[in-house]
Amino acid sequence: MKFYHVGADEAPRYTGNLDAGHKWGLQGIESCPECGVGGGVAGLQYPCVDLSSLAERKKFDDSWPVPFEEFTRLREVVRPLAPPWALLEPGAPFGPLEGTGSGYFGQLFMQNPWSLYARREALERLQAAALRGLHGCPIHVRFRVKRPPELLELQLELHGQFHPDCLPPDRKPPCPTCGHEPFDRPEPILLDAASLAGSPDVFRLRQGWTTIIATERFVNAVQRLELDGVTFRDLATR
Repeated sequence: MKFYHVGADEAPRYTGNLDAGHKWGLQGIESCPECGVGGGVAGLQYPCVDLSSLAERKKFDDSWPVPFEEFTRLREVVRPLAPPWALLEPGAPFGPLEGTGSGYFGQLFMQNPWSLYARREALERLQAAALRGLHGCPIHVRFRVKRPPELLELQLELHGQFHPDCLPPDRKPPCPTCGHEPFDRPEPILLDAASLAGSPDVFRLRQGWTTIIATERFVNAVQRLELDGVTFRDLATR
């Protein structure tokens, strides 16, 4: 099985833009008591997770940093509502995207390297092709056009790791308290083949979650259905 890095098509005609944010967010941390790192992460989005039933839901209206102990308490408040595979890191957003949108969107769309959207008709055609991992969540975005696109945000599972051969040999281990792993995404990317067993056809890399990966089955389906808006780059595995 081949794997591909999914990226946005940068052709000039794709002018789509979403000036929007998710309804809720897990708080960032002021600083980790072990390594001192604070703030939050990008790329761990759970748009289908609904926090409206929580008694403390107003605390998730923003991701303003809180003491580490309070973050760990609030993370456990959210955990029963999140998928079992989820990583609940500081700053992780939840719920539908809210805001405004403009421009032209392809059948598939990436607002940034870690967010993947699909028009409803495109997602339904991919689901009909029996692809795995296609969980679309409606967005609450206003468009100033008569026939706005009906976009869904994909909630992507986490699978796979980088192969150790593409990582710095002197990298530091993850923080035992907060899990922060201090290294940048390697280039070129080399995936650990054993860690990809049983993965769905499109997913977020578990070790580098700002990277979206697709299988050969997904790429073939997109090309066969002539869906536009994204590009695919072949990745090596070992």
